Amino acid sequence: MKKKVIIMGAAGRDFHNFNVYFRGNENYEVVAFTATQIPDIEGRKYPADLAGEELYPQGVPIEDEADLKNLIEENNIDQVVFAYSDVTNNYVMQKAAMVNDTGADFVLMGMQNSVVKTDKPLITICAVRTGCGKSQTTRRVVEELKNKGLKVASIRHPMPYGDLAKQKVQRFAEMEDLDKHKCTIEEMEEYEPHIKMGSIVYAGVDYEAIVREAEQEAEVIVWDGGNNDTPFYTSDNELNIVVADPHRPYDELDYYPGHTNLLRADIIVLNKIDSADAENIQIVRNNIRRFNPRAKVVDGASPVTVNKPELITNAKALVVEDGPTLTHGEMKYGAGIVAAEKYGVKELVDPRPYAVGTIKETFEKYPEIGTLLPAMGYGDKQVKDLEETINKADCEVVVIGTPIDLNRIIKIDKPTVRVKYFLQEIGSPDLKELIDDFIE
Repeated sequence: MKKKVIIMGAAGRDFHNFNVYFRGNENYEVVAFTATQIPDIEGRKYPADLAGEELYPQGVPIEDEADLKNLIEENNIDQVVFAYSDVTNNYVMQKAAMVNDTGADFVLMGMQNSVVKTDKPLITICAVRTGCGKSQTTRRVVEELKNKGLKVASIRHPMPYGDLAKQKVQRFAEMEDLDKHKCTIEEMEEYEPHIKMGSIVYAGVDYEAIVREAEQEAEVIVWDGGNNDTPFYTSDNELNIVVADPHRPYDELDYYPGHTNLLRADIIVLNKIDSADAENIQIVRNNIRRFNPRAKVVDGASPVTVNKPELITNAKALVVEDGPTLTHGEMKYGAGIVAAEKYGVKELVDPRPYAVGTIKETFEKYPEIGTLLPAMGYGDKQVKDLEETINKADCEVVVIGTPIDLNRIIKIDKPTVRVKYFLQEIGSPDLKELIDDFIE
């Protein structure tokens, strides 16, 4: 008899695990996905043309995770597969206890059953938490590969929040592609910097189909991870880079599945040491040496640059930061705050009194965000709510700490300052040396 399964996810790892292991597997019936973290994903379906029309002619429903226990009991579920990331180990085990209380098995899939193999050399960039600096590390790696004359394709961890069937395989090489694929702000934050540096990035839903297309134009595949998830790919020629953050010491041990990344890393980039406490830097160093002594450690800084610093000095500033870094990444500040304080901001304006609609709901869900505005934009309504919140705020300048220019997406009626940041390696070894070794 088929085992009946529910996959717990957030529109990323859950769909991938299904595609790689469960799709077409007649030993299992996936009854539903459950969703969390992403607004308005529940109530939809994973479509039949992605799920496989032979076994799933009606597709697979996506339900609210809050209904998980009832779904297990009503459908006599045998297994619940946990498939999302950047949550505490304690959180995972609380979910396991709830599932086990119903009598069902709680499953954490390993990489053996959840990766696609590529015959191209592969460099993966992952992290121990959201907001460590994966994206800037990926761009640094791509830059180095391109400097060596290699054809590179980056493949980004999924963020499929629109029409899933149309998002099966996405390729971004021009700015127009962002509009073509109706990208959310979160997607633009990841894809736009690649495009601006003349790099190609793929994303979507079906990651085997994606890599097969990328292989046609690339000599090296770069996996640009999301949250603190593990890679979707493997290769016989593989280099695994993991980014750690000394602003959040011990998180490299306590968050799922970031500790897995720490254990399997060939290179660990200890980022942001220019702004972290010496004690916290040493804690993370000690944990790296304790759990993965074979890894090579690259010390990294994240210096910020500002296009109009004079607008910040002695001003009341509203700081807009990368959304996921503040929400499930739980960072209390980002590049925008660092820049504001560096250039003598007079006052950081609290956005909460001005928040409207879905932005207000975000603050209610993540009350620890504080006096920062996350650049949430998962749909047209949330983008409009973000615009209204910014324009209502009593401030003299808006400091944009996201990787994209928000002025291209929304109309801000106040002066704006853009903050940019990049990875800067300190000392030896650096990524150039280590990538040279890998290429040889």
